[in-house]
Amino acid sequence: MNPASPKSELLEILHTSCPGVEFENETALIDNEILDSMDVVTIVSEIAGTFNVEIGVEDLVPENFNSIEAMMNLIQRRLN
Repeated sequence: MNPASPKSELLEILHTSCPGVEFENETALIDNEILDSMDVVTIVSEIAGTFNVEIGVEDLVPENFNSIEAMMNLIQRRLN
């Protein structure tokens, strides 16, 4: 059995943290106020634990959380 892909793991985190949001199609999650600061805190905590990465205060900008692609890019940068 193949382990889950990083993107599918991230989607699981997002759907668990914020049910009902269509993350796959959104490109302005923060800008359009779909996610609030508490959602981001929850997501950051789950990402840090799942991917074993450190996300600093400097990373908490809308550009890193407006879309699943942006979040994947942040994770990739922190893994390297």
